[in-house]
Amino acid sequence: MHAAFTETQEMFRAAVRDLLADRRPPAAVRAAREDGTGRVPGLWEALAEMGVLGALVPEELGGLGADEIDVVGVLEEAGYAACGEPLAEHAVVALPAVAAAVTSGDVAELADLVTGAVAGRVTLTARVPPAGRFVAHATVADHLVLDVDGVLVLVAAEEAAPVPEPSLDPGRHLGAVAVDPGAGVALRGADPSRAAERGVLAAAAQAVGVARRLLDDTVAYVSERRQFGKPVGSYQAVKHHLADVRLGIEFAAPLVYRAAWSVAHRDPEAGRDVSAAKAAASDAVDLACRMALQCHGAIGYTAEYDLHLWLERGWTLAADWGDARWHRRRVAAHLGL
Repeated sequence: MHAAFTETQEMFRAAVRDLLADRRPPAAVRAAREDGTGRVPGLWEALAEMGVLGALVPEELGGLGADEIDVVGVLEEAGYAACGEPLAEHAVVALPAVAAAVTSGDVAELADLVTGAVAGRVTLTARVPPAGRFVAHATVADHLVLDVDGVLVLVAAEEAAPVPEPSLDPGRHLGAVAVDPGAGVALRGADPSRAAERGVLAAAAQAVGVARRLLDDTVAYVSERRQFGKPVGSYQAVKHHLADVRLGIEFAAPLVYRAAWSVAHRDPEAGRDVSAAKAAASDAVDLACRMALQCHGAIGYTAEYDLHLWLERGWTLAADWGDARWHRRRVAAHLGL
C-alpha cells in the first residue's frame, strides 16, 4: 500500500478546490439555497467539464475510469466548500451503479443516460442502506437509484414522485418516496453493498472537509476577536478546544483515506474500513461543530452568520449514511466483539 497521494491526485483535488472557492463562496451558497435549487449557476457544468461527475465511470462510457482514491480528496474539498450540488450521490453512488449495470450488459439501453449524466445533463441521486429513509436531492434530481429488497433500481423522478421533507440542512432537498413493486429498471449488474460502501465513504470524506473548514474559520475568528485586551484565541481554554478538534480531524482523515483504498481495491474488509472511517469522521465533525459554535460565542447562534452553513452541513453529515454509534457497532461485529 502506497500511503501517499500521487501528484495527479493532488492536482485533481487542487483544481476542484480552486473551482469551488471561486464559484461557491458563502454568498453563493446562500443564494443557491434561497432560489430552491441548491445549485450555483454553471458550477455543475464546470464539474462535468473537469471530469468530476464521471470520475468513477469507465472510459468507454465517457468517464475518467478513476477510483475512490482519486476522488476522496475531491469529496473532502466538497465538504470544505459546503457544496450543495449532489456530487456524492450522483458521481460516487448512483452513476457508478448505473454504469456497472450497463457494462455488465444487463441494461445496455441505459448507456445514453450514463453519457448524459457524465456530461451533467442528467442529475442522479441515490438511497442505499444505511442511508436514511428519505432521499437526498430527490426533489431536484431527474432519476433516483434506490435499494428495493436488495436490488438497485433506477426510477425516474416523475415515477418516484418525491414529497419534500424538512431537513436541518435545507441544501439537502430531502424527499420521501414510495416505489411500487416492479417500478423502474432493475440494475442487476450493480452491487448494492459496493454502492453502500461508496456512500458511507463519501459522507465521511465530506465530514472531514466540513470539520477542517470549521476549524480554519474558528482559528481565524479567535485570532481577531479581542477580549480583555488580547485575542480570545490566546487563552488556554480556547486553545485546548481547538486542539481537540485538530486531533479529531487528524485521527479521522487517515481512516477515510484507508477506506478509500479498501473500496478501490475491493478489499474483503472494506465494509469494516468504511465504518471505522465514518465513525471517526462523524465524531470529528460533531466536535468541530460544537467547538466552533462555542468559540464564536453569541454571533455563532446568528443564522445570518456564515458559520451556520457549515454547522448545518456538518451535523447532517454526522448522521447521514449511519451515525458514529451505528458504525462502531458494525466495526465491532466485523471484529467478532
